[in-house]
Amino acid sequence: MTIEPPRPGEPRRPLGPRDPGDAWVVAESGERFWGRFGAAGLLALDPERGVLLQHRVSWSHFGDTWALPGGARHEHESARDGALREAAEEAGVPPTAIVSRFSSVLDLDVWTYATLVGDVVTPFEPVISDPESHALAWVPIDEIDALPLHPGFAASWVGLRPALALRPAVVVDVANVVGSVPDGWWKDRAGAAERLIARIETLAETGMDAASLDLPATTWFPEFVAVVEGQARSAATATGTVRVVAAEASGDDEIVAQTAALLAAGRTVTVVTSDRGLSERVAALGARVQSVSWLRDRL
Repeated sequence: MTIEPPRPGEPRRPLGPRDPGDAWVVAESGERFWGRFGAAGLLALDPERGVLLQHRVSWSHFGDTWALPGGARHEHESARDGALREAAEEAGVPPTAIVSRFSSVLDLDVWTYATLVGDVVTPFEPVISDPESHALAWVPIDEIDALPLHPGFAASWVGLRPALALRPAVVVDVANVVGSVPDGWWKDRAGAAERLIARIETLAETGMDAASLDLPATTWFPEFVAVVEGQARSAATATGTVRVVAAEASGDDEIVAQTAALLAAGRTVTVVTSDRGLSERVAALGARVQSVSWLRDRL
């Protein structure tokens, strides 16, 4: 792999502070890829308007095509952070308006491109804030294939489109997970539940590998639902990326109810419990069941 400046006559990046990642990577084949540390883009999916696409200016790489807002990653920057930053810089996408669902990484050994798929939870209007855009538009999913697409996006879209229908959720039997380790949890059930939920929040932020959830792509950021019961119910005051539900009566019944509601909403549900009876109940509904050790191995 080598790093090259733009060729003679090739348009340069706009003037201004230059990040070390803003450089071309050249493979042994002669192919050139933008981003010394790889690149990342955001596929922002609005439930009403479709996908946010950028119409690239003619002088850009594969100009006059439609693609995702994105660009070179900074050194030590995660793919997720890079995608959100580039989308904010190029299209005015507020990072708080996006909830990450999954990322898919194209790895060519000498260069990587990560696509972050995120759901728009707060509607916004994109703003052209970068000279590389002719236009920005919300495009319905069924109309994307009719556009002249950037070849890289066209190739990835084949796999990304079917994955957009998948919305995973993980329901955690907190009492069962906490009780699996004899660390004195019975002395402070609420405190033990809160500590577990904090660790689940970290997992929710960093994401889970696709193989763990038996899903395509690379990394998923599923919705986590933690069900607490009995003396641990006060842990339901916890805030963050995990939705904490306090069972009014039986924790098992609440887990079954949460699972049924998620499945009815079209979600792909994994229930974490080693309770045999509960496992049979949620499996009968159509949920996937994973043991307590499965979750602990990932925390």
